[in-house]
Amino acid sequence: MDHVQDGSVVVTDDYFGYRGIPKIFRHKTVKHGAKEYSRKEKDLTVHTNTVESKFSLLKRGIIGTFHAVSKKHLPLYLAEFDHRFNHRKVSDGERTVSALKMAEGKRLTLKPLKRGAK
Repeated sequence: MDHVQDGSVVVTDDYFGYRGIPKIFRHKTVKHGAKEYSRKEKDLTVHTNTVESKFSLLKRGIIGTFHAVSKKHLPLYLAEFDHRFNHRKVSDGERTVSALKMAEGKRLTLKPLKRGAK
């Protein structure tokens, strides 16, 4: 939990493995086994729909397009799918323009293959 701010609300399903989440977080669960997928608690809607949607997009991309992801390049794949998810409600053209603006001023450098390498 190195990347979660202390005091954050962490929402999960009721999988047993999540029961050890440190007490410095407010842990809320939805009980999918009891067909609970969302509930309202004062000003908070407790659900995992958004994260499940995001992981679904990532899994479909890896299985359907990339087929495999190396540990070395995983952060780049995650950044790409983050961008896709965050721009899912705009046109392909708008998403492309946004990605190109993010690339402005950056250089892509590739190491040449050694002779005989594949």
